Amino acid sequence: MYVPPTFRVDDESAWRIVEDAGAGTLVSVGAEGLQSVFVPVIVSEDRRTLHAHVARANTWWRSLEAGADVLALFVAASAYVSPSFYPSRLDDPHVVPTWNYVAAEVRGRATVHGDAEWTLDQVRALTRRFEAGRNPEWSVDQLDEHYRDRQVKAIVGVEIEVVAITGKAKLSQNRPVVDHDSVREHLTLGSLAEQNVAARMR
Repeated sequence: MYVPPTFRVDDESAWRIVEDAGAGTLVSVGAEGLQSVFVPVIVSEDRRTLHAHVARANTWWRSLEAGADVLALFVAASAYVSPSFYPSRLDDPHVVPTWNYVAAEVRGRATVHGDAEWTLDQVRALTRRFEAGRNPEWSVDQLDEHYRDRQVKAIVGVEIEVVAITGKAKLSQNRPVVDHDSVREHLTLGSLAEQNVAARMR
């Protein structure tokens, strides 16, 4: 990921981007070339691993050898920025469109887990993470055991040992204050995705 110093965030902020995104695209290189899968992920408490699962029928995991390199991409906010948002264009018309976004990439090495116990624990952790605060909170263990076990057999676990993380928040920091504030005000009036970017610009 190309990150000019103006847009770079520290590792702590980068991990928050991963948590905020909740799901990301895992990219690997197999015999058939580049392959990807979009999945929700769980970050281990020590941030040394990412845990996910994919459908057993999905061929993505079959191309992963032990220790295969994986790039995990996460986007927590994203919106188009029009040159018309810049008041400074009235003095200097040399402006162009851009895109504001908050993203992170994690580089790591993959291990596939085919055993049901590991995968079930991963699904439990995943649902605990995303059910937290709901009323009522749904649990995997509410399922009929035989049905649950059939579902678990239909997926495989993926563990990614984290090698590096990079975060980027491109939020008009490179523009004059008057432009930055105007972009934020315009996006605040837009779609939910645009409002998300505006909130992060504060």
